[in-house]
Amino acid sequence: MNRLHPLAAAIALLCATGAGAQDLPTVTIQGAMLDEGLALDRPHTTGSRLGISTLDLPASAESLSAATIAARGDLQVRDAVTRTTGLTDSSTPGSGISYSARGFNGNSSIALLENGQRLLVGSGTATYPADPWGYETIEVLRGPGSVVHGSGTTGAIVNAVRKMPRRESSVELLGGVGSSSSLRAGFGATGALGEQSAFRVDAYAGRSDGFIDRGESRHGKILTSMTSTLAPGVTLYAQLDHAEQEPRRYFGTPLVNGRLAGHLRDQNYNAGDAVLRYVDDKAMARLNWQVAPGLVVSNELAYMKARRDWRNIESYAYDPVADMVDRSDYLALRHNQEQTANRLEARWTSAANQFIAGWEASAIDFKHTNSSPYRGASTVRPTGFDPGLFDSPDPLRPNFATDTTTHAFYLEDAYRASERLLLMAGVRHDRYKVDRRNLLADSGHFDATLISNAVRVGASWKLAPDTSLYGQVSTGSDPVTSILSLNLANNKFKLTSARQLEAGVKQMLAGGRAEWTAALYRIKKDDIITRDPNNPALSVQGGSQTSQGAEVSASVNLAAGWRMDANVAYTDAEFDELLEAGNVSRAGNRPANVPKVSSNLWLTHRAGDWRTGAGLRYVGKRFISNANTQTLPAYTTLDASIGWALRRNVQLQLNLRNLTDKLYAISSYGSSQYLLGDERHAELTVHWRY
Repeated sequence: MNRLHPLAAAIALLCATGAGAQDLPTVTIQGAMLDEGLALDRPHTTGSRLGISTLDLPASAESLSAATIAARGDLQVRDAVTRTTGLTDSSTPGSGISYSARGFNGNSSIALLENGQRLLVGSGTATYPADPWGYETIEVLRGPGSVVHGSGTTGAIVNAVRKMPRRESSVELLGGVGSSSSLRAGFGATGALGEQSAFRVDAYAGRSDGFIDRGESRHGKILTSMTSTLAPGVTLYAQLDHAEQEPRRYFGTPLVNGRLAGHLRDQNYNAGDAVLRYVDDKAMARLNWQVAPGLVVSNELAYMKARRDWRNIESYAYDPVADMVDRSDYLALRHNQEQTANRLEARWTSAANQFIAGWEASAIDFKHTNSSPYRGASTVRPTGFDPGLFDSPDPLRPNFATDTTTHAFYLEDAYRASERLLLMAGVRHDRYKVDRRNLLADSGHFDATLISNAVRVGASWKLAPDTSLYGQVSTGSDPVTSILSLNLANNKFKLTSARQLEAGVKQMLAGGRAEWTAALYRIKKDDIITRDPNNPALSVQGGSQTSQGAEVSASVNLAAGWRMDANVAYTDAEFDELLEAGNVSRAGNRPANVPKVSSNLWLTHRAGDWRTGAGLRYVGKRFISNANTQTLPAYTTLDASIGWALRRNVQLQLNLRNLTDKLYAISSYGSSQYLLGDERHAELTVHWRY
């Protein structure tokens, strides 16, 4: 759409002529323990835009610092996120990055943000941010608890918070070498620009030959940002980013007699010339104005662009009679997405009350190109085969395009009724207008309007200065499919609605040497897609799902030099009402990709210049479909790290993954093939800071 280009040009001009941000944040150095703990005493920007600490926030929230992520050796955002409470990995090459939380799965129910901004999901795929380099913290908010970030997705929100420019100069370098010819390098620098400005640059690149045949992957990015004080009380922040990924062109391993086959672990059944590539660009400028001592007004203008390409053989099935693997679904896809967004916000603060109001507007162009109906077939031996080339009988053609405009209004208020009681309330209204054009024929043009209202009301009560009880009632909504991909079959559907009740406790003990949280919740989601009881061929809204559970997390100094971080989540999720093909009832069944139990344990020991750590990750059995007839087996993996401070500012670290060489499946890709987790591997890194 042509209306995007003037806004994009304006952002480019802002990035070229100056930069700035909110007032530079205060950094508290806590020595050796900086990378540990639940950070209950720090603000959680994803849970609230009012600077409320995690201890006081009446919601289930968690943060991971960059130091914690590095100490554990987690190389991808999803490695770090799935060490938080109750989030499990359900990623596939089609979904990009995908999680399950509180009984809900996928990128329509778990939102991925970068600095509070969300690239709206097209065709179920989210790919950015992928690695943690350049981020200060990774924040997670569980349940439909947000009224200031999106429409209140039901399962969770994951937000990668950027490292900010600072006038104090610092430089960091990272180098790594590991199994399967893995190499990676990172660079970060910040410092002053003139009298009133500061800059930050973070660059990262990596490659690997992978742990399977033809498992090569490449990735790289550069993140740039600048801040400037334009006048007393007026600051400007600007950023310009570029990221490229070429993940492994791997769509899973076929099951043999319904089981994982160890002798096929290293096989890749994709075409020899397969393509899998993601490119993301982002530009943003934010102006803050301190209008009065208690009033700040800001305006944030952002432009985001995503280009994604797939050309793969995606389906495999083992034929036990012929001892061959049948390949099908020669699938070529391309996404081109551009999003321009603006957020105008005002924040007012008094002695006992904080209030924020905002208006968001965006315009999104999404174009979907594919090779439907994805014909093509071939057969290869299970091992020692020629993968061949991608030879599809179907041309790659533009299929459809959507133009989407959104408007959202939100209010959030925090009132400290007393030293012990904090009351919070918020409301959000979202409106999406989607215009779809069929690019293959003149028919199929339509427009649709979707509306969402989200509410959160909560309170936290301090039993003691370091102990809070909290409760909240919140609502949210998810689309029945990606909003940008609406078609004739679902354009009349409204957004689903979800309601949550949550209560919990948060406590810091012994001056922060121990922290723990516990939460109980119940979520009811209505208006999910089901079949018409009177016409099984017709899809209607009317299904429902209930999810309830308990979550516990803790971080404890066990003894001098020893610390334990642990969490466990129990999720009891089931469909209350759902009819699928043939009017088969799924009532009482568990939704796909939802484990009943997941947990993490990480034990750290420090002795002089040495730091060692080991961690267990457990993910319970999951079903691959709502029919609950086939499962992904439960698995437990063991990871470890050994770090040595060569000098005060140089850290050498050995990261060990899947030490027991466990054969396990992360997710499924249809009923006949599973995507396997990595085999045992190691990486040696050196991290230099100055």
